[in-house]
Amino acid sequence: MRAGAFLYPWDVDGDPAAPALLAELGLAQVTLAAAYHSTRALSPRHPAHRIVTAEHAAVLYPPDPDRWAGRALRPYPAGEWAPGDSYGRAAEALAGTGLDVHSWVVLAHNSRLGAEHPDTSVVNAYGDRYPWAPCIARPDVRALLVGLAAEAAVRPGAAGTELESCGWYGLAHLHAHDKTSGIPLGEREQLLMSLCFCPSCREGYGNGGADPDELAAAVRHALAPVWSGTGPARGPGDLEAPALAWRAATARSFQEAAVAAVRAAAPPGFRILLHADPDPYRCGADAGTDPAHVLALADGVVARPPRLAAFAAHTRPGTVLAANLSVVTGMGGAPGNLAHDAERARDAGATELRLYHAGLASDGDLEAVRTALRKWGPTSP
Repeated sequence: MRAGAFLYPWDVDGDPAAPALLAELGLAQVTLAAAYHSTRALSPRHPAHRIVTAEHAAVLYPPDPDRWAGRALRPYPAGEWAPGDSYGRAAEALAGTGLDVHSWVVLAHNSRLGAEHPDTSVVNAYGDRYPWAPCIARPDVRALLVGLAAEAAVRPGAAGTELESCGWYGLAHLHAHDKTSGIPLGEREQLLMSLCFCPSCREGYGNGGADPDELAAAVRHALAPVWSGTGPARGPGDLEAPALAWRAATARSFQEAAVAAVRAAAPPGFRILLHADPDPYRCGADAGTDPAHVLALADGVVARPPRLAAFAAHTRPGTVLAANLSVVTGMGGAPGNLAHDAERARDAGATELRLYHAGLASDGDLEAVRTALRKWGPTSP
């Protein structure tokens, strides 16, 4: 079963030893970040640094000035953490070892965009803005993200792309010094806190038959027991179905537009995968999708192993179901169990593996990966 690993350009750019180290793990592919959100990342083997602070969401290559000329919303170039065409230099070095390079593109997750253009953000039922979460119902946001998908995905030398956050983002966010876990929120509570009430969403709810003011009040009423500690969230009543139907349709149309833009820009045979969840209402990096729809649209998905079975029922010849497995012990991964976890993922329908994350992993973690992939056998198709 083909195995690939996620990587940042700064894990390779400026480190002559990195490409060979990665190739020797037994990987067939590297999924290399071309557009990524803000982060603080460990880079344990680089000769010039150990901690990389990406201060804001950015493209890790020079954006095309002609594409973005005259547009208020445009991608932000990276700073010193990925100068110039850091992606291109890393991709070229990796390709020189025989590894396939696919781009990794994060879409609806951009805190700097929300800080500089507040009107682009998701707004919850209490009026609070989520600056990390661009609202995909807004025409200007959709135009930005669809254009970004095409530009960042189809980088020179890339054989395919994996689109993350290609759908709704919401409350859940690994924010600096986060203080939101005092009251545990389950899936229903997360969804209710993620419903957007910006002007575009309010119009959409109204067109779908859900009065936006009544819906916001119903959401607040449904969440009241959570804040008082008297019980879980209730449902918002008859307004829930039309509101969720509109959100699902919005996500579907955004995914269709993003994939179509990438296909129009890409050469023949270019492979497009979405980081996806089979619950169409889920928000986050693994965007909610309808499995039948997304697998008719894209070439496959990257998903957590427990969610793979829902996609497996809708595959066709050539569909890719890539199981996303963590191999960083310090982040809760279990690289020592990789062979066992890969077997279980294959039983659930996986056709490939994605290992998160080769650049963040310790030497010991990578040795466990190397051992597991040797036991597994050839990783090429």
